[in-house]
Amino acid sequence: ADTARQGEQVYEEVCAACHGRGVARAPQLGDRRQWAPLIREGQPTLTAHAWVGVGGMPPRGGRADLSLEAFAGGVAYMAQRAGANWQPPDPALLQRIEAEVRKREARLKARSNRAG
Repeated sequence: ADTARQGEQVYEEVCAACHGRGVARAPQLGDRRQWAPLIREGQPTLTAHAWVGVGGMPPRGGRADLSLEAFAGGVAYMAQRAGANWQPPDPALLQRIEAEVRKREARLKARSNRAG
């Protein structure tokens, strides 16, 4: 229950500024249509992409001091509100998210090296 409350708190403190108002086309909390393609990516992939930054979203939702565990809880909270059966991250899920983060960062670095 504590981890679920933490996810909601992260949403309120960090995510709601954009996901509560649709800033820069951010999917709205509870909008199943907007969240469906993101949920299909899977919890580790979506969380990792958002952690690194995707589209108009800055890395970590713009909160550099946020831990991956707290961030992942906020993402799970939003996905749950759109119908996903995602849980707050446990150690095994955090490891899968971290692996996805490393892959995403490597892809972005390779893309940057090709462009620059």
